Amino acid sequence: MSKKILVVEDNEKNKVLVRDILTYYGYEVLEAGNGEEGIRKARESHPDLILMDIQLPVMDGIAAGAILKHDPLTEKIKIIALTSFAMKGDREKILDAGFDAYIPKPIDTRKIPVVIKEMLG
Repeated sequence: MSKKILVVEDNEKNKVLVRDILTYYGYEVLEAGNGEEGIRKARESHPDLILMDIQLPVMDGIAAGAILKHDPLTEKIKIIALTSFAMKGDREKILDAGFDAYIPKPIDTRKIPVVIKEMLG
């Protein structure tokens, strides 16, 4: 059975790139365009992993990730931040917010499958 990955991303080009990579590696892909929709879809579909952009409309990824990590329904789901925030201290801030890993943008198409495989065990 293929693992389900929820991609929470508002940029269409990034969404297509990530979807293509994940489907190539055999993952089932679910998508959300903002933080609020990401929370709803995570609660409904219980994905194995969430890839969450940080700069999102409606609700940013940090807030959405914190809500998911404090919800008994979703607290065990691994969340990887996908973000262009790559300044000194950003990585620590994101990991301190409860994210399990951090992938900087632009997305390294060779690195993302490796990080996902590690996260899924």
